[in-house]
Amino acid sequence: MITLSVIVPFYNEEKYLQESVERLLKADIYEHIFLVDDCSYDQSSLIALNLEKQFKKIVYLKTQRNAGKGNALKIAKDSIKTSHVVIHDADLEYFPEDIKEMFFLAKENKDSLILGSRFIGNKIRKNVYFRTNLANRVMSLFFSVVNFYYITDVATCYKLMPTTFFKEVTLKEKGFSIEVELLSKFLKNNKSILEVPIKYEGRSYTEGKKIKTSDGFKYLYNTLKYRFFN
Repeated sequence: MITLSVIVPFYNEEKYLQESVERLLKADIYEHIFLVDDCSYDQSSLIALNLEKQFKKIVYLKTQRNAGKGNALKIAKDSIKTSHVVIHDADLEYFPEDIKEMFFLAKENKDSLILGSRFIGNKIRKNVYFRTNLANRVMSLFFSVVNFYYITDVATCYKLMPTTFFKEVTLKEKGFSIEVELLSKFLKNNKSILEVPIKYEGRSYTEGKKIKTSDGFKYLYNTLKYRFFN
């Protein structure tokens, strides 16, 4: 039997946080939902604290300073008690019903990392912008070639992994490159990464999208860095 917790890192997501967490609650497969506040200065913190008061399974955590998604994820390490953990961004680009399928696959593959891919299967994907789509495909191909392991979507948020790995691995990246670092270091420990098709609805930069072109170059650099170094 495996159990699941979810980490929701957020920074200034007052427009989306409430609905994002409500989507998670509807899935109803988690022991705990950790809302990790990366020092937001809007109303996000108040929303998260209110959710914690309403639901026993929700736990509010806060970083000491704003440092990025990777740093926010690390804050939750010591709090996780379940066998597995999954990451869910606080925006509305992803759909927690897909985590159910990932969780089902994890039950049969307890030592694997389950990846939610936006590039396989025929699930509905909306607002997929050509530039980011092309960049993600190039980064994924580059990662696959460098690591001799085919992965279609390295930049996806949805990664469901054994908690033992997540707690024991030393994570250095503080920003979005945490995605590449997690996959690279998991491959060094366990060669099994399985992908599941997921839905996706992208948001624009005017709606709060935070990843930048510079992050794409960091993905490429860190693919090499974590392939050959720790």
